[in-house]
Amino acid sequence: MAAKRLIPGATTQAFLPEGLRIYAVGDSHGCARQLAALHGLILADLAARPIARPRLVHLGDYVDRGPDSAGVLAILAAPPARLPIINLMGNHDQMMLDALAPDAAKQEVELWLANGGGATLESYGASPRDARSWGRIPAAHLDLLRSCPSHHAAGGYVFVHAGLRPGVAPELQQRMDMLWIREPFLSGRGGLPAVVVHGHTPAASPEILPHRIGLDTGAVFGGALTCGVFQGARVDFLQV
Repeated sequence: MAAKRLIPGATTQAFLPEGLRIYAVGDSHGCARQLAALHGLILADLAARPIARPRLVHLGDYVDRGPDSAGVLAILAAPPARLPIINLMGNHDQMMLDALAPDAAKQEVELWLANGGGATLESYGASPRDARSWGRIPAAHLDLLRSCPSHHAAGGYVFVHAGLRPGVAPELQQRMDMLWIREPFLSGRGGLPAVVVHGHTPAASPEILPHRIGLDTGAVFGGALTCGVFQGARVDFLQV
């Protein structure tokens, strides 16, 4: 697992206020080793380049598909002490909560298992075939997911898991879109309230477009786990 120092990125069409730096981490999907290593890089960067108001934002999809969803949630439950942290909700995190709810419908359970929920259960020593074992998931981990907001706005950016719907006012954006949208968000070029920083749609490398910055680089599929480092009007990157 190769760790990389700060990788030069680009100037964006948005900016953060002076003294604020945001580290935004793409979809980890059960890749706990990579997430721990990336947190180490973030702390090393912060030590080398101190700033008054650092902030760590995770863009959702902490669970499913990868080998250690339990480990990822354990990391999020004990974040680095020197960094205020915001954990956003991803569609996989919401699917997990829906499937484990006491009144979950059969379709909700099947949807989660069909999208990698079995790997999440196994990371807790539970079996996808034995719902009685699902109680091994700590209540604290479920509470952490329930507390995740759908988006975070700062300066000229909105941080969100999937994206926003073009042409819709910020206060009218739907939670379903923020967790699931691809089109018309990905290919659109206008109608957004800010530059949107998102995960959800994997790409081989970070995507920097005028209207959006994509940080899901497919860690669970063998790609890097990426952190966008936002300061002023620039974004640079850390990767493992």
